[in-house]
This record gives sequence, structure tokens and C-alpha cells, in this order.
Amino acid sequence: MFVAAGLLLANVYTSLVDARSWGSDIPNSIAASREYFKTVNPGNFFRIFSPLNQVLGLLALILFWKSGSDIRLCLGIAFLLYVVGDVMTFAYFYPRNDFMFKDAALTDVEGLTKVWSEWSAMNWVRSLVLLAGLALSALSMHKIYSTSV
Repeated sequence: MFVAAGLLLANVYTSLVDARSWGSDIPNSIAASREYFKTVNPGNFFRIFSPLNQVLGLLALILFWKSGSDIRLCLGIAFLLYVVGDVMTFAYFYPRNDFMFKDAALTDVEGLTKVWSEWSAMNWVRSLVLLAGLALSALSMHKIYSTSV
């Protein structure tokens, strides 16, 4: 659950700070971001902690499988939401990251602006998916502790 909370906060930070910077003065802001991301980028963080979150979600589901159907359901849906967040990352965000930070010509201001806008809006959706998974994980933990006391 703590890893999920960290992922959510990092994702929200990306929306509030990074994405706003990327779109502040296209194409100059994209050029600055490309320069900044030459060594590392936010993907380096998410490529480690998102799979870890999924493994921990699956482990929680396995460990608490016999704790009751409501707990199992909450943990199962939370796990699926964590997977959905990562599927969104690979299917939706990585292609747009490549377009903004690698492939697109800086002269394609219209294309860069469109992709940045799509990316920015959908990142809030991804944050809501993570928040829902986190809420279900927290609810499961509450139910587990309530039944064991």
C-alpha cells in the first residue's frame, strides 16, 4: 500500500509540476525537457516501483485469500487497477513520451501541443486509477485488522 501511495504522489507531482513545465512554452519547453531527460527521466522511477507495486498487490491477494470474499474482492480489484495503470503507461503514455521527447521535430508545435495536452489530461485519469486501487487496498487492510481484533 505504501508503494501505491508513493506511485500516486509521484504521478500527481508529474501532473502538477513536470507536465506543466513541458507545456509552458512549446517548443522551447519541450527542448529543455529533452535536454534535461538525456541522462534519466521519470520513467526510470516508474519502471522500478510500478512492477514492485503489482508484485506486492498480488502477494497481498495471495496471502489474504482466505480472509473472506469481501477482502479478496477488494484486493483483487486493487491489483487489477494497478495492472491497468501500468497498461495505460505502456499503451498510452510511452508512445506520447517518445513523440514529445524523442521523435517529433521541434518545429511541429501543433503536434507537440496536442500530444502534451492529451498526456496531461490522461495522467489525471491514471492518477484516479491508482487512487482507486490505493483506496481498495486501504479498505482491505482495515477489514483485515477489524476481523483479527
